[in-house]
Amino acid sequence: MQNTETQHKGSMTALSLGALGVVYGDIGTSPLYAFKEAFNPAHDLGYSIPNIYGVLSLIFWALTIIVTVKYVMLALRADNNGEGGILALMALVMRRYAPRTRGRTIAVALGLIGASMFYGDSIITPAISVLSAIEGTAVATPLLQDAVVPITVLILIGLFLVQKRGTALVGSYFGPVMVVWFGVLGVLGLLQIVQNPAVLLALNPWWGMDMFIREPGLALFLLGAVFLTLTGGEALYADMGHFGREPIRWAWLGVVMPGLLLNYFGQGALVLARPETVKNPFFYLAPDWALWPLVILAAMATVIASQAVISGAYSMTTQAIKLGYLPRMKVLFTNASNQGQIYVPFINWMMLIFVVILVLTFRSSDNLAAAYGIAVNITMLTTTVFLWMVAPKRWAWSSRRANVVFAPLALVELLFLASNSLKIDHGGWFPLVFGASVYVMLSTWKRGRTLLKRQLQEHALNLKDFVHSLSTYPPTRVEGTAIYLTPDVNTVPHALLHNLKHNKVLHERVFFLSAQAADVPHVPPEQAIELTPMEEGIYLLHVDFGFKDEPDIQRLLKDCERLFGLEFHLMETSFFLARQTIVPSKIPGMVLWREVLFSWMSRNAQEASDYFRIPPNRVVELGTQIEI
Repeated sequence: MQNTETQHKGSMTALSLGALGVVYGDIGTSPLYAFKEAFNPAHDLGYSIPNIYGVLSLIFWALTIIVTVKYVMLALRADNNGEGGILALMALVMRRYAPRTRGRTIAVALGLIGASMFYGDSIITPAISVLSAIEGTAVATPLLQDAVVPITVLILIGLFLVQKRGTALVGSYFGPVMVVWFGVLGVLGLLQIVQNPAVLLALNPWWGMDMFIREPGLALFLLGAVFLTLTGGEALYADMGHFGREPIRWAWLGVVMPGLLLNYFGQGALVLARPETVKNPFFYLAPDWALWPLVILAAMATVIASQAVISGAYSMTTQAIKLGYLPRMKVLFTNASNQGQIYVPFINWMMLIFVVILVLTFRSSDNLAAAYGIAVNITMLTTTVFLWMVAPKRWAWSSRRANVVFAPLALVELLFLASNSLKIDHGGWFPLVFGASVYVMLSTWKRGRTLLKRQLQEHALNLKDFVHSLSTYPPTRVEGTAIYLTPDVNTVPHALLHNLKHNKVLHERVFFLSAQAADVPHVPPEQAIELTPMEEGIYLLHVDFGFKDEPDIQRLLKDCERLFGLEFHLMETSFFLARQTIVPSKIPGMVLWREVLFSWMSRNAQEASDYFRIPPNRVVELGTQIEI
């Protein structure tokens, strides 16, 4: 019994350590710029005790209400078979509604908005995090002021270049580095608090409310800076599948939150004592001898924070592909023992381009802070709405209880959104435009695939009628097995019709394989595979993939052998794929520009043979043009 408890504690410690590196990298680097932004000269906020205590009070209660209560206590309970994140939560909500109902449509729209805004956050986080860390060099020596932007760009380019090597090696250092980081945050803050312990009076929520009473307009504007302390909080829920809820909770309550709060209050104490340090209070916390080590540690922490959102963008992309909201893309698995470690080249290079553009355009963390926050805010608000929707069924809450809990949370996040909206003219437009572009792509692909399926069904032959006709008009049969990939098991695949038309033969065994993404992360083979024998040596084979499962045809065939006793000899098996060329037309469906966009996305989609890992020398592709 004692050995079991020891192993459990050891596992919990290891997972909590890993969570520090992956989950908390983003929110853990917020002290570099969040408090400083609150006292940006543009806000014209004096360095008086009421103002500093007010800002600190708002930071403390924002972290408590949004991160601790909403995410740690509530959101981590809303798992989709152990997985979290906005798309996993959307799939959970969609179970409440039948297809093509208003509720389901609203849920999908909200989920896509949240996912789109996540991409906007993923672009800004690397830029502002690394830039704010390298700005510490200018504190160490003003001679390096002009080198901040070039150094930042070089670090970011290097970060994106090494993505294809995987994160396993670097990831082993993430946890220990972040333990040191949060420890340093706490110690630096504590040293200042000891010299001015009165700053702890800011824990009283009255100081925050007093700011709204004295200067409501300025207080609302300041909420945008306070919100920067929350960015990265959504990662607690998104990465639940990697570490589990308990390690994430323990890491937050035991290490992250204490380190963050000590540092923020330490910065407040420092500015009270030396107002001139407000231009970069984080780095002025350190004594002169520790400044350069702190700059290096901050750079390492921001690279880790950037890595976390980059990996998150990869995971979000693969989930969107499985759920049918993005075309197939090339996905490389960088770790044979952990399929969660992936690399998506297209997403990687697109992110690098936009991140570098952001750094070169905004050139400082102060300027980027104006653009940061609104995308994360919208994602957080979407999560709150979804939790509100699932609480009655998931946790057996009454509607009244759900309203009492989530209405105040939504109100607080709406206040933050109102404040962040004031920054649209100063850079906040960027994540909105970027997120809107992603939303258009997600919704266009889903709508286009629906229209394409409808067009194929209108001109398709009924499968059962076709199979019956084979006994009356039998084609020439040849040895071997043919597997036809089809989106609809009720109709004859176009590839089969083209094969009969041109080659006038049918294989001895024919399988019609359809694959569909389920609204759960993983589906075991025993539940995922459904085999239906038909006449004339024809079988229907349907597979449900979880939205985090890796499609692999060869593994699927081995599962069929194990479950149904079917034998497949790969060198005697041919895979027939239909390649559709989309032709935009005036047929009612989508506006012309969206049809052109869908056609472009379809042309650039990854080959189905690559996506399903079919051996290239066993694939036969037959093309057709389709108007939508």
